[in-house]
Amino acid sequence: MTRLYNEPTDFADEATDGFVAANKRWVRKVHGGVVRSTASTPGSVAVVIGGGSGHYPAFGGLVGQGLAHGAALGNLFASPSWQQVRSVSKSANNGGGVLLSYGNYAGDVLNFDRAQEKLRAEGIPTQTVTITDDVASASKDEKHKRRGIAGDLTVFKVASAASDAGYDLDQVVAVAQKANERTRSFGVAFTGCSLPGADEPLFTVPEGRMAVGLGIHGEPGISETDIPTANGLAELFVDTLLAELPDGVEQAAGQRVAVILNGLGSVKYEELFVVYAKIDQLLTEKGIEIVEPEVGELVTSFDMAGASLTLFWLDDELEGFWSAPCDAPAYKKGAVAEVAGAADIHDEDDFAAAIPDSSPESREAAALVVTALEAIKGTIDENADELGRIDAVAGDGDHGIGMQRGVHAAVDAARDASGKGAGAETVLNLAGDAWSDRAGGTSGALWGSALAAVGAALTDTEPASRHRIAEGVASAKSEILDFGATVGDKTMVDVLVPFSDTLTERIDAGDTLVDAWKAAADVATAAADATKDLLPKMGRARPHAEKSLGTPDAGAVSLALITQTIAGVLADARS
Repeated sequence: MTRLYNEPTDFADEATDGFVAANKRWVRKVHGGVVRSTASTPGSVAVVIGGGSGHYPAFGGLVGQGLAHGAALGNLFASPSWQQVRSVSKSANNGGGVLLSYGNYAGDVLNFDRAQEKLRAEGIPTQTVTITDDVASASKDEKHKRRGIAGDLTVFKVASAASDAGYDLDQVVAVAQKANERTRSFGVAFTGCSLPGADEPLFTVPEGRMAVGLGIHGEPGISETDIPTANGLAELFVDTLLAELPDGVEQAAGQRVAVILNGLGSVKYEELFVVYAKIDQLLTEKGIEIVEPEVGELVTSFDMAGASLTLFWLDDELEGFWSAPCDAPAYKKGAVAEVAGAADIHDEDDFAAAIPDSSPESREAAALVVTALEAIKGTIDENADELGRIDAVAGDGDHGIGMQRGVHAAVDAARDASGKGAGAETVLNLAGDAWSDRAGGTSGALWGSALAAVGAALTDTEPASRHRIAEGVASAKSEILDFGATVGDKTMVDVLVPFSDTLTERIDAGDTLVDAWKAAADVATAAADATKDLLPKMGRARPHAEKSLGTPDAGAVSLALITQTIAGVLADARS
């Protein structure tokens, strides 16, 4: 259990502050994460990695000479926001373009892809390589759907070494893609992990049993089995990974392989060494040459008791980059040349948004927006623990904390903007931007887009009519549907679509906004409850679909709660 914390919602930020304070020789804090504190070669490719907090040494601990140039650090087990990724990338940029690399999770893909679009629009060449090393999360035929776990390290390492060797962006991307294609991982756990402030772990494993094929975000395993001996676990690891050789590797014998035996948080190093002794024996007996193996904690999951094995099938180019020197807070090889500290760098925190002119009617609507957001904050605070519990059934349990962080930031931004005379569009835009940036993850990106869509319909100059509000909600629905989910996938879309459709129908039929919204909110509540009978088809819950039957989707529930809260605010405003 995670015991040492202040406020759970502040844990990730405070951990980053402490990490930077302890490692100033290597890293410097910028908005959204960290970048190297040492100078990089002008014109070189910047390798920017990232993901949720709670996985140290990944991701901040892997920033330094010979390794990543920057890391975007999200909330606990939640992807960084696109604003964080963009900010870190701009701070790390050396003039040779940016490679974004991260584990293949829905929220990370959503936010890193949007950051890539923004960076390209600003004239910074940017490309992406997602990491898909976890063989348990999808079949070989669908390996593009696989998660990234401890195999992250192989891709980060060789891509960074290629950059240091003078490769251009396309060449660095090619090396990173080849490394990903030649990396395979498989993990197990004996206990789940617990988020700061949580009374229970995200999942439990019966005494004497072992979860097989788990992820690194507190997701339960794909199956369970009795706990084997250390030698038995080594055999399970090796047999599973040798059953699927990468394309181009015809047989295991005669191959050179980098091996990573990774501890997930509370398995002791001595235990890992006992397991590794057998792994080394088994691979050697099969004629495999082991190159610079790693045994220790490299990609963790808080206090999870578990381990994973990664095999990285090398060629001459990859081996050279895997063996190249590096010096980061949590990972070192060989000796790197001493370099000067970095000069002052770009930091998005130094730039404030301008407040456009607005009409009195729009400022009046903006004040109501602030009131609604304040009420939503109260609802989310009251229900955060339950939202986390629901999310933990088949996911990572971070939904409550993420929603809290997002709505608190949105309220602060909305109050500030409204106090400076902003209209409804600007207040909603800035609130959505703050929500997305602070919450991160899939829900942060979706709520940021939704608030901005409603704001665009309201404008800074026009009165907030009921038809404009319905149009704004419909626009938010379209924005979120563009992210790929459909009705029936067990997401917030299962609530948003019927809510928006009902609101539009009732407004078009002549209902007042208060009556139409309340009717739509009641439909939303029923739709959220109905998601308990659905199987998830997207996100981290997808590999554990059966486990979620009987439990509604956390995102659907939070949206329904918010629609009911706004119904109350509208009713109070009318009275």
